[in-house]
Amino acid sequence: MVLSSLVTLLFINPEDSINAMMNAGSDAVNLVFKLLGIYCVWLGIIALVDACGLSQKIASLLDPVIDWLFGKTTPDTKKYIALNLSANLLGMGNACTPTGLKAMNELDKLNNSTTASMAMIMLVVINATGIQLIPTTIIGLRQQYGSTTSSDIIVPTIIATLISTLLAIFLVKFCNKIFKRAKR
Repeated sequence: MVLSSLVTLLFINPEDSINAMMNAGSDAVNLVFKLLGIYCVWLGIIALVDACGLSQKIASLLDPVIDWLFGKTTPDTKKYIALNLSANLLGMGNACTPTGLKAMNELDKLNNSTTASMAMIMLVVINATGIQLIPTTIIGLRQQYGSTTSSDIIVPTIIATLISTLLAIFLVKFCNKIFKRAKR
């Protein structure tokens, strides 16, 4: 589809297509540097939260939710899951990937199979749908591109991500029950 669009654009308006291709590279590099600053700040905050022991307190606060969503896990697993969920709630986007990978590694250690466990699937699904109370990455990008009302997306984002996450959790739990019944 991209190739056909590019060929069509080259025949219709070659000057604009060449300018767009030349500018796309510099635009991509500029976007990377803008996102790099945002991610560095958030990764630093996550490291501070973990170093000062706040991650354990967050994990104990979220303990009932984590147990319901992921089943019984180890304290380290709960800590990484809590950090990951907290980072997603704050809208850190890709900056919460390291905590998600650590949580997935911990869940994999608990899994005695070569297939993904329900807890691993739940973590992926929650990360994909992630409830965002404050979509900081999107707000930061909107500000950098000159939006005068960059925080207007907070309420629609909360509504959309809440609905998608609740539906995703329901579907994972429902499919897990069906799978368990089929196994019997």
